[in-house]
Amino acid sequence: MNELDHKPISNMQRAIGELRELIFSGQLSPGSDHLESELAERLGMSRTPVREAALILESQGLLELRPRKGVRILPVSATDMREIYDVLTELESLAAERAAASGYSAHELNQLALSIQDMENAVAAEDREAWAQADDAFHRELVRLGGNTRIQNIVGMMSDQVRRARAVTLFIRPMPTQSNEDHRGVFDAIRDGQPADARRIHRAHREQARNMIVGLLEKHHLQLL
Repeated sequence: MNELDHKPISNMQRAIGELRELIFSGQLSPGSDHLESELAERLGMSRTPVREAALILESQGLLELRPRKGVRILPVSATDMREIYDVLTELESLAAERAAASGYSAHELNQLALSIQDMENAVAAEDREAWAQADDAFHRELVRLGGNTRIQNIVGMMSDQVRRARAVTLFIRPMPTQSNEDHRGVFDAIRDGQPADARRIHRAHREQARNMIVGLLEKHHLQLL
Protein backbone atom coordinates (compact mmCIF):
# COMPACT_ATOMS: atom_id res chain seq x y z
CA MET A 1 0.00 0.00 0.00
CA ASN A 2 1.23 3.51 -0.75
CA GLU A 3 2.94 5.16 2.20
CA LEU A 4 0.75 8.21 1.69
CA ASP A 5 -2.23 6.11 2.79
CA HIS A 6 -0.70 6.08 6.28
CA LYS A 7 0.20 9.77 6.41
CA PRO A 8 -0.82 11.01 9.87
CA ILE A 9 -3.36 13.79 10.17
CA SER A 10 -1.72 17.17 10.82
CA ASN A 11 -2.44 19.25 13.91
CA MET A 12 -4.08 21.86 11.69
CA GLN A 13 -6.42 19.25 10.19
CA ARG A 14 -7.22 17.93 13.66
CA ALA A 15 -7.87 21.47 14.90
CA ILE A 16 -10.26 22.11 11.98
CA GLY A 17 -12.22 18.94 12.74
CA GLU A 18 -12.40 19.51 16.48
CA LEU A 19 -13.31 23.19 16.23
CA ARG A 20 -16.05 22.40 13.72
CA GLU A 21 -17.46 19.78 16.09
CA LEU A 22 -17.38 22.24 19.01
CA ILE A 23 -19.25 24.80 16.89
CA PHE A 24 -21.85 22.36 15.57
CA SER A 25 -22.45 20.85 19.01
CA GLY A 26 -22.99 24.32 20.49
CA GLN A 27 -20.07 24.04 22.92
CA LEU A 28 -18.68 27.12 21.18
CA SER A 29 -21.91 29.09 21.08
CA PRO A 30 -22.92 31.72 18.50
CA GLY A 31 -21.56 35.15 19.35
CA SER A 32 -19.06 33.84 21.92
CA ASP A 33 -15.45 35.08 22.01
CA HIS A 34 -12.38 32.91 22.58
CA LEU A 35 -8.67 33.59 22.79
CA GLU A 36 -6.46 31.48 20.55
CA SER A 37 -4.50 30.42 23.64
CA GLU A 38 -7.74 29.22 25.27
CA LEU A 39 -8.68 27.14 22.22
CA ALA A 40 -5.15 25.76 21.93
CA GLU A 41 -5.26 24.60 25.54
CA ARG A 42 -8.71 23.10 25.03
CA LEU A 43 -7.48 21.13 22.01
CA GLY A 44 -4.16 20.21 23.60
CA MET A 45 -1.95 21.75 20.93
CA SER A 46 0.05 24.90 20.19
CA ARG A 47 -1.47 28.15 18.98
CA THR A 48 -0.03 27.90 15.45
CA PRO A 49 -2.27 25.06 14.12
CA VAL A 50 -5.25 26.60 15.92
CA ARG A 51 -4.69 29.92 14.13
CA GLU A 52 -4.23 28.12 10.79
CA ALA A 53 -7.47 26.22 11.38
CA ALA A 54 -9.27 29.42 12.37
CA LEU A 55 -8.26 31.02 9.07
CA ILE A 56 -9.83 28.11 7.19
CA LEU A 57 -13.02 28.21 9.27
CA GLU A 58 -13.23 31.98 8.82
CA SER A 59 -13.29 31.47 5.04
CA GLN A 60 -16.18 29.02 5.55
CA GLY A 61 -18.20 31.59 7.50
CA LEU A 62 -18.10 29.78 10.85
CA LEU A 63 -16.04 32.27 12.83
CA GLU A 64 -14.29 35.63 12.67
CA LEU A 65 -10.67 36.37 13.56
CA ARG A 66 -10.31 39.71 15.33
CA PRO A 67 -6.90 41.34 15.92
CA ARG A 68 -5.85 41.13 19.59
CA LYS A 69 -9.30 39.81 20.52
CA GLY A 70 -9.08 36.22 19.31
CA VAL A 71 -11.93 34.33 17.70
CA ARG A 72 -15.65 35.12 17.58
CA ILE A 73 -18.11 32.36 16.67
CA LEU A 74 -20.47 33.78 14.07
CA PRO A 75 -24.24 33.47 14.42
CA VAL A 76 -26.35 33.02 11.28
CA SER A 77 -29.64 34.86 10.99
CA ALA A 78 -32.81 33.81 9.21
CA THR A 79 -31.96 36.44 6.57
CA ASP A 80 -28.53 34.84 6.10
CA MET A 81 -30.16 31.44 5.65
CA ARG A 82 -32.61 32.79 3.08
CA GLU A 83 -29.72 34.20 1.04
CA ILE A 84 -27.67 31.00 1.36
CA TYR A 85 -30.60 28.88 0.22
CA ASP A 86 -31.19 31.19 -2.74
CA VAL A 87 -27.64 30.53 -3.95
CA LEU A 88 -27.78 26.80 -3.22
CA THR A 89 -31.09 26.50 -5.04
CA GLU A 90 -29.65 27.95 -8.23
CA LEU A 91 -26.39 25.99 -8.17
CA GLU A 92 -27.81 22.62 -7.12
CA SER A 93 -30.65 22.88 -9.63
CA LEU A 94 -28.08 23.49 -12.35
CA ALA A 95 -26.10 20.48 -11.11
CA ALA A 96 -29.24 18.33 -11.28
CA GLU A 97 -29.91 19.50 -14.84
CA ARG A 98 -26.33 18.78 -15.91
CA ALA A 99 -26.40 15.35 -14.25
CA ALA A 100 -29.60 14.43 -16.11
CA ALA A 101 -28.00 15.44 -19.39
CA SER A 102 -24.88 13.33 -18.79
CA GLY A 103 -26.32 9.92 -19.59
CA TYR A 104 -25.11 8.20 -16.43
CA SER A 105 -25.46 4.44 -16.13
CA ALA A 106 -27.29 2.74 -13.27
CA HIS A 107 -23.92 1.84 -11.77
CA GLU A 108 -22.77 5.46 -11.86
CA LEU A 109 -25.97 6.52 -10.09
CA ASN A 110 -25.64 3.83 -7.42
CA GLN A 111 -24.41 6.15 -4.64
CA LEU A 112 -27.26 8.56 -5.27
CA ALA A 113 -29.73 5.69 -5.12
CA LEU A 114 -28.20 4.36 -1.91
CA SER A 115 -28.48 7.74 -0.20
CA ILE A 116 -32.19 7.85 -1.03
CA GLN A 117 -32.69 4.36 0.35
CA ASP A 118 -30.84 5.37 3.52
CA MET A 119 -33.14 8.40 3.88
CA GLU A 120 -36.23 6.27 3.44
CA ASN A 121 -34.97 3.73 5.98
CA ALA A 122 -34.22 6.53 8.43
CA VAL A 123 -37.72 8.01 8.10
CA ALA A 124 -39.27 4.57 8.60
CA ALA A 125 -37.23 4.20 11.79
CA GLU A 126 -37.98 7.82 12.80
CA ASP A 127 -34.21 8.37 13.06
CA ARG A 128 -33.85 12.04 12.16
CA GLU A 129 -30.08 12.18 12.65
CA ALA A 130 -29.53 9.24 10.28
CA TRP A 131 -31.83 10.96 7.80
CA ALA A 132 -29.77 14.17 8.01
CA GLN A 133 -26.56 12.26 7.29
CA ALA A 134 -28.12 10.54 4.28
CA ASP A 135 -29.55 13.86 3.08
CA ASP A 136 -26.06 15.36 3.19
CA ALA A 137 -24.75 12.43 1.18
CA PHE A 138 -27.48 12.89 -1.45
CA HIS A 139 -26.72 16.57 -2.00
CA ARG A 140 -22.95 16.01 -2.13
CA GLU A 141 -23.35 13.27 -4.71
CA LEU A 142 -25.86 15.27 -6.74
CA VAL A 143 -23.43 18.19 -7.00
CA ARG A 144 -20.57 15.83 -7.87
CA LEU A 145 -22.62 14.29 -10.66
CA GLY A 146 -23.21 17.78 -12.04
CA GLY A 147 -19.55 17.73 -13.03
CA ASN A 148 -18.71 21.39 -12.31
CA THR A 149 -15.90 21.77 -9.77
CA ARG A 150 -16.64 25.44 -9.14
CA ILE A 151 -20.21 24.60 -8.18
CA GLN A 152 -18.84 21.89 -5.87
CA ASN A 153 -16.50 24.38 -4.19
CA ILE A 154 -19.14 27.07 -3.67
CA VAL A 155 -21.77 24.62 -2.42
CA GLY A 156 -19.17 23.07 -0.13
CA MET A 157 -18.48 26.43 1.50
CA MET A 158 -22.17 27.02 2.16
CA SER A 159 -23.22 23.53 3.20
CA ASP A 160 -21.90 24.02 6.74
CA GLN A 161 -24.33 26.89 7.28
CA VAL A 162 -27.20 24.67 6.16
CA ARG A 163 -26.04 22.01 8.62
CA ARG A 164 -26.13 24.59 11.40
CA ALA A 165 -29.69 25.60 10.54
CA ARG A 166 -30.82 21.99 10.32
CA ALA A 167 -29.19 21.15 13.65
CA VAL A 168 -31.57 23.48 15.49
CA THR A 169 -34.68 22.66 13.44
CA LEU A 170 -34.27 18.91 12.92
CA PHE A 171 -36.44 17.86 15.86
CA ILE A 172 -39.15 20.51 15.51
CA ARG A 173 -39.77 20.12 11.78
CA PRO A 174 -42.25 17.57 10.38
CA MET A 175 -40.86 14.15 9.46
CA PRO A 176 -39.16 14.67 6.08
CA THR A 177 -41.32 12.31 4.04
CA GLN A 178 -41.98 14.95 1.37
CA SER A 179 -38.26 15.63 1.11
CA ASN A 180 -37.66 11.95 0.38
CA GLU A 181 -40.29 12.00 -2.36
CA ASP A 182 -38.59 15.05 -3.89
CA HIS A 183 -35.22 13.31 -3.86
CA ARG A 184 -36.73 10.28 -5.55
CA GLY A 185 -38.25 12.53 -8.22
CA VAL A 186 -34.89 14.18 -8.91
CA PHE A 187 -33.22 10.78 -9.12
CA ASP A 188 -35.83 9.47 -11.56
CA ALA A 189 -35.39 12.52 -13.80
CA ILE A 190 -31.60 12.08 -13.82
CA ARG A 191 -31.88 8.36 -14.52
CA ASP A 192 -34.38 8.94 -17.33
CA GLY A 193 -32.35 11.74 -18.91
CA GLN A 194 -34.86 14.54 -18.28
CA PRO A 195 -32.77 17.67 -17.53
CA ALA A 196 -35.67 20.15 -17.36
CA ASP A 197 -37.60 17.93 -14.93
CA ALA A 198 -34.52 17.37 -12.76
CA ARG A 199 -33.95 21.12 -12.49
CA ARG A 200 -37.62 21.92 -11.86
CA ILE A 201 -38.12 19.27 -9.16
CA HIS A 202 -34.91 20.11 -7.36
CA ARG A 203 -35.63 23.84 -7.44
CA ALA A 204 -39.06 23.29 -5.90
CA HIS A 205 -37.52 21.00 -3.27
CA ARG A 206 -34.87 23.54 -2.23
CA GLU A 207 -37.39 26.40 -2.18
CA GLN A 208 -39.70 24.40 0.07
CA ALA A 209 -36.79 23.52 2.39
CA ARG A 210 -35.77 27.19 2.54
CA ASN A 211 -39.26 28.33 3.44
CA MET A 212 -39.65 25.66 6.10
CA ILE A 213 -36.28 26.22 7.81
CA VAL A 214 -36.38 30.02 7.65
CA GLY A 215 -39.97 29.94 8.90
CA LEU A 216 -38.99 27.82 11.90
CA LEU A 217 -36.03 30.06 12.72
CA GLU A 218 -38.25 33.13 12.65
CA LYS A 219 -41.16 31.56 14.51
CA HIS A 220 -39.07 30.18 17.38
CA HIS A 221 -36.46 32.98 17.38
CA LEU A 222 -33.73 30.39 17.15
CA GLN A 223 -29.99 31.00 17.12
CA LEU A 224 -27.96 28.77 14.85
CA LEU A 225 -25.42 26.42 16.42
